[in-house]
Amino acid sequence: MTGAKPSTVGVLHPGAMGAAVAVQLSSRGHTVLWCSQGRSEQSRDRAVRAGLHEVGALPELLARCDAVLSVCPPATAFDVAQSVAEIGYDGVYVDANAIAPETVGGLAAVLTGAGITVVDGAIIGPPPDAAHTARLYLAGATEHVGFLAGLFAGSRLEPVGLGEAIGRASALKMAFASFQKASRVLAAVAHSLADEHDVTDALLGEAERMSGRILAERDYLPSVAARAWRWEPEMREIARTLEAAGLPAELAEAASAVLARWSADRDLAELSPEAVLARLRIP
Repeated sequence: MTGAKPSTVGVLHPGAMGAAVAVQLSSRGHTVLWCSQGRSEQSRDRAVRAGLHEVGALPELLARCDAVLSVCPPATAFDVAQSVAEIGYDGVYVDANAIAPETVGGLAAVLTGAGITVVDGAIIGPPPDAAHTARLYLAGATEHVGFLAGLFAGSRLEPVGLGEAIGRASALKMAFASFQKASRVLAAVAHSLADEHDVTDALLGEAERMSGRILAERDYLPSVAARAWRWEPEMREIARTLEAAGLPAELAEAASAVLARWSADRDLAELSPEAVLARLRIP
């Protein structure tokens, strides 16, 4: 198989991300199919706007496709894979959903048990379009990752190989999303607390002064650990403040518990990032 020639690819299913991925495939000359069976009118509308070709049932889609991309809500990823395993498929199945490495491992076991080739995928970034790019990380056999990379070569969805071990792409997605999603939730809690005390404008002012590169600042982690002895009780006070305002305090309590793992590192800023992170694995 080679991604240089036009291929036929199935997308399960055309949500906002799936439809955007399909457009990128179409832009490279590939034929993209979707299965309308059991799908909503919203899915149909997205598929039409994306220029996807409709098939009425999953067996027909699988029979026609060189590769199938599963891009669906995490809660349905296993069911989608199970439905493909029950029918059988001789192309490459890519699970590109936000699921744990353990989940994709179980899913891959079901598919490979049915003789189906599996590649672990993870999309990071917004739905790709003329104004936005994203990355498709891929982990699996070199031949199949190369084929898939060829499908997207030159598109707004950049393929990136992560080696052959199934679960590596999903692990990256979990690591990145653990920060990205949680930070958005934390922002909502912070704004709710500021609103409660009528200090929102001041909060926004401080936010404008913050660094936007927290996740990239790995070398700063020893400084965090060295100050954990002060930050841990501060997080407990934050939890009290949130509870008093009728807001969820669980994230602050969890942060306090993490900081407690660095309690022995008081003022030890010379620790390496690796040593600091190793502390988090100690129960």
